[in-house]
Amino acid sequence: VLLAAAVCTKAGKAIVSRQFVEMTRTRIEGLLAAFPKLMNTGKQHTFVETESVRYVYQPMEKLYMVLITTKNSNILEDLETLRLFSRVIPEYCRALEENEISEHCFDLIFAFDEIVALGYRENVNLAQIRTFTEMDSHEEKVFRAVRETQEREAKAEMRRKAKELQQARRDAERHGKKAPGFGGFGSSAVSGGMTAMITETIIETEKPKVAPAPARPSGPSKALKLGAKGKEVDNFVDKLKSEGENIMTSVGKRSAEAAKVLTPAINMESVHMKIEEKISLTCGRDGGLQNMELHGMIMLHISDEKFARIRLHIENEDRRGVQLQTHPNVDKKLFTTESQIGLKNPEKSFPINSDVGVLKWRLQTTEESFIPLTINCWPSESGNSCDVNIEYELQEESLELNDVIITIPLPSGVGAPVIGEIDGEYRHDNRRNLLEWCLPVIDAKNKSGSLEFSIAGQPNDFFPVQVSFVSKKNYCNIQVTKVTQVDGNSPVRFSTETTFLVDKYEIL
Repeated sequence: VLLAAAVCTKAGKAIVSRQFVEMTRTRIEGLLAAFPKLMNTGKQHTFVETESVRYVYQPMEKLYMVLITTKNSNILEDLETLRLFSRVIPEYCRALEENEISEHCFDLIFAFDEIVALGYRENVNLAQIRTFTEMDSHEEKVFRAVRETQEREAKAEMRRKAKELQQARRDAERHGKKAPGFGGFGSSAVSGGMTAMITETIIETEKPKVAPAPARPSGPSKALKLGAKGKEVDNFVDKLKSEGENIMTSVGKRSAEAAKVLTPAINMESVHMKIEEKISLTCGRDGGLQNMELHGMIMLHISDEKFARIRLHIENEDRRGVQLQTHPNVDKKLFTTESQIGLKNPEKSFPINSDVGVLKWRLQTTEESFIPLTINCWPSESGNSCDVNIEYELQEESLELNDVIITIPLPSGVGAPVIGEIDGEYRHDNRRNLLEWCLPVIDAKNKSGSLEFSIAGQPNDFFPVQVSFVSKKNYCNIQVTKVTQVDGNSPVRFSTETTFLVDKYEIL
């Protein structure tokens, strides 16, 4: 049983100590204070025993990483655990010094808890510890994205209301009437003034540039200068730029620019369909599909009332056993017999100017032949380093995958990998200890490729491998071939936007 894990000085002073069983502070401080006195400098052993406990330790510059265990604990396992503890510390601390350890003490304690639970070693590697302590939440990202969208919509609504109020005030002034006021602000005259002030304030914030005021021949004015603070900030930023500092632009501008790049302009017709699929896949490193789940949906957007009463003609060429499900208001019998999506009541219309999900599908399988893109990562130890060969192969040749990034975790504190052969490009993220293999396109003409590199480490350090991509072709071959009106069966022009995304794609 592992009693405690500690980082202490050569004098036995505890900097960080995590106890895995019930122990008093006096007891652990006494054990650590006695530790330097028990060591015999003439021997090469990395453990010391007393009547009650065993110390297993590793020197780290001016400090010691010490595990305190019971005497009947398996020392081989304890040495392996000690090695993992020693590799965790450089993950959080840039220098192995007392003040740096103290500064990141809580990060280290959380990592220690992932390695040992109730005195027993957990079956984890460094990459898993990093993942567990980061606690990256997909749900949180979705929540933040939704909240930002709501905030943008609220601001747009605020501007629209402000323009309406300003227009109403101008119309009232033009006809010689009192300006409409807000209820609850007292008299109409006061409310009219408040309306004017509020609308002017909000409309002013919308203007991208303020016209420069004409120069006056008068002397220096003591009046309050509006916008002076902004100029000072701009001047300060310009000075920083001239000194060679990298200044980040505002988040709003960056996100807007990113949105423009990621979502190219689509020529949307009055009837527009969004076909979106998301895949979640987990494979074993030795082959075998643990689980693959794919969800797809057709979203219908109608922007013209003339085309609200329509039917969608669906072509389903899937041979994998996809489970289809229509919206409750859609005529299920019509879909089953004629592969058409129409409302149960033909006299009713689809909603206008909103995205309506009309058909969704789901595929869950453990059949290996269904994997769209196979990844084979083969690390082999070679002395103190590891040679890693990784290759991809597109199984589904009808797909075209864009912006493919295959992310391979690397051991920390061992420097950059030495790249041998590579198809495509790579990026080494030193801060997160990741190697990103970047491929612009994977399709039938470029269906396979490989990467070779070597770096110090063990085979377990290079998993889990993660994959991300986007595609304009969907995995399940379900398409809208034609749109017709309910009355007269005449064809309707429509546009389609197809997206195939990755929710999770891991090789464990």
